[in-house]
Amino acid sequence: MAAERQTGSKMLDEMPEYRIFELLKKYHYTLTTAESATGGMIASTLINVPGISAFFTEGYVTYSNEAKVKMIHVKPETIERYGVVSAETAADMAVSAARTADTDAALSVTGVAGPDGGTRECPVGLVYIGCCLHGRVVTERHLFAGDRMQVRKSATDAALHLLARTITEEGTICES
Repeated sequence: MAAERQTGSKMLDEMPEYRIFELLKKYHYTLTTAESATGGMIASTLINVPGISAFFTEGYVTYSNEAKVKMIHVKPETIERYGVVSAETAADMAVSAARTADTDAALSVTGVAGPDGGTRECPVGLVYIGCCLHGRVVTERHLFAGDRMQVRKSATDAALHLLARTITEEGTICES
């Protein structure tokens, strides 16, 4: 078990980015991110961890539809058919980012952080998270409450937890 390290009153070992670091290190996985609604917050959170550069290779902020297509090669037809805020687009972003960066894993986030931009079908706080690990894709739908920053922070935390669960589940399957 890692030694106890503290920042203020919050144990660093309880922070999801430290759990991600330990899992990436244990399995020798590399990671990239493709972020829209979180605007780089996942990458910024990950790089708080000393040594993460051995596993976190790069991150993409693909805020516009054009950036998603140009930078990570999301299929335009995915966005056109399902909408930019959808499980299908989150999945395509994760797969495309992993392929573009040539990494074992990728996290993606697409959603509406607010305060504007929401509709009845796609309200403020609606976020889809994608996680691709060795070609296997998992998506989650969330509806977060709060202001813009709270939605972005909640999405970041949920994405990191999804990645940790996905790696742990794969490791359990592989090791049994």
